[in-house]
Amino acid sequence: MLGNIGGIFNIADLRKRFLFTIAMVFVFRLGVHIPVAGIDSSKLANLIGSGSLLGFLDLFTGGALIKFSIFAMGIIPYINASIIMQLLTVVIPQLEELQKEGDSGRKQIAQYTRYLTIALAAIQAVGMSFWLRGVVMPGTNMTVFLIMSVLSLTAGTAFVMWLSELITEFGIGNGASLLIFIGIVSMMPSYIGQTFTLLKGGASIIGVIVLLTVFIGIIVAIVAVQEAQRKIPVQYAKKIVGRKVYGGQSTYLPLRINQGGVIPIIFASSVLMFPATIAQFIPNTFVQNIAMVMSSGTMYMVLFFALIFFFTYFYTAIVFNPVELSDNIKKYGGFISGIRPGKPTAEFLEHTITRLTLVGALFLSLVAIVPILVEDVTHVTSFRGLGGTALLIIVGVAIDLVRQIETHLVARQYEGLLH
Repeated sequence: MLGNIGGIFNIADLRKRFLFTIAMVFVFRLGVHIPVAGIDSSKLANLIGSGSLLGFLDLFTGGALIKFSIFAMGIIPYINASIIMQLLTVVIPQLEELQKEGDSGRKQIAQYTRYLTIALAAIQAVGMSFWLRGVVMPGTNMTVFLIMSVLSLTAGTAFVMWLSELITEFGIGNGASLLIFIGIVSMMPSYIGQTFTLLKGGASIIGVIVLLTVFIGIIVAIVAVQEAQRKIPVQYAKKIVGRKVYGGQSTYLPLRINQGGVIPIIFASSVLMFPATIAQFIPNTFVQNIAMVMSSGTMYMVLFFALIFFFTYFYTAIVFNPVELSDNIKKYGGFISGIRPGKPTAEFLEHTITRLTLVGALFLSLVAIVPILVEDVTHVTSFRGLGGTALLIIVGVAIDLVRQIETHLVARQYEGLLH
């Protein structure tokens, strides 16, 4: 690992990519501290700190929301647009054909994703601005505030999206994931400070140790599951073309236990946020009570657990097509050892992925629920924002960064042999 870090600065191109990434991260963090005019920051901090659903979004924007900065929505609209486009590509045949056209098709889909990002950002900016109209400073013209707020937030999201694409193209790692990673990590000093405050106030040090031990155990489990694969052996038959023999090699088909990554948790969180969001605009006691039940306590955890299970299977069914995969294996003269090509192969793959998804769904549900349970037992709530979703993102992005750095190093290590 230390050798890889040294290699970053020894190789000119890799050093340039690394410094470019650092520069873009600096610009992102600078924008977090540029506020939108008109908001009473103390009232907003109390609203988010009191357990509001906005606190979840604030974690992924690196504290930009609590400051109501121009980057208050962060990269979230772009992530949502990317997920929606991925799902639409499976549902709409025209988009599926466009994706198969190669680079030109993918560039067109990327352009559609940008348009959808702006639309989602504008809608979210309108909702957020209306939601926060109660914390606007006295004397502020509400119409002017709403217009300026929507324009600033939408433009900020477009700028963050541009930064993420620049990092992906000219830097190291996936830009969108890296910006979320930076946002979460930037909140760590705040969580540590709150923990010391709790200890000074009489909180149990044993509880803090237990909570940190559980977090470390979850991180280890995430690494193990993220790296785990079910390797299905695939044999390709030999083909004689003229005087040459092609094929005949053995390989394997890697199936990940966690096909959906962190997406099922994000979907489940969004569904549970919806009733509480609606309740903000409907002054009805029944609606308020339903929202309260669904957003806290035992019912919240039961629903969260069930929804993660559902969305894990749903997303896996969308992104993994056993029939198409079976046809591709057969098309190139391959077969799974002991399984006949065609329909039997598709049935075997579907049965295998169903069992793997069960393990993955159980894992994601536990990762999301266990930190909440431990915090309730230990009464140490300073890390309330740092749940299973954040840990999954941190570990996943860190692993991806290390892999990309190693790929660059290996490519340049053997560059002299290729020229």
